[in-house]
Amino acid sequence: MKKSIILLLFVTVFANAQNSEKEKINKTLDAWHKAAADAKFEDYFNAMTEDAIFIGTDATENWVKPDFQTWAQPFFKSGKTWNFTSLERHIFFDKTGKVAWFDELLNTQMKICRGSGVLVKVGKEWKIQQYVLSMTVPNDEVSAAIKIKAPIEDALIEKLKKK
Repeated sequence: MKKSIILLLFVTVFANAQNSEKEKINKTLDAWHKAAADAKFEDYFNAMTEDAIFIGTDATENWVKPDFQTWAQPFFKSGKTWNFTSLERHIFFDKTGKVAWFDELLNTQMKICRGSGVLVKVGKEWKIQQYVLSMTVPNDEVSAAIKIKAPIEDALIEKLKKK
């Protein structure tokens, strides 16, 4: 009986700690998206690790943080950035509790997109180490999307095959 109570207490404490970390991650991601919407360059990029990677919707977009900053800076300076708000988010942790990964559905100017990524705990803060943004395509419309993409991506496929 005593062991059961101790186990139940341990599970409760662990679950509460994980919920607290999920709240922190939700706040980090929501603040990151808001920093983009508000064109706050420093806040946006400070939420990312120095070795962060941002993978965009275009097949050629695989940015290391410094390159992403260079590309994004004119948008932030002009105040014409992007506005993503989370519609749904799922967060998971590794066994150490210092690495988390997530997926989210976003309301964007491109309609519903999917974001996914990895966060790492740096001190007491969660930082985004990788973010992948994808446009969603309804299954019934995949053929139409392929027709639009084919001329551009066929050429890219051939180029990438030659590497």
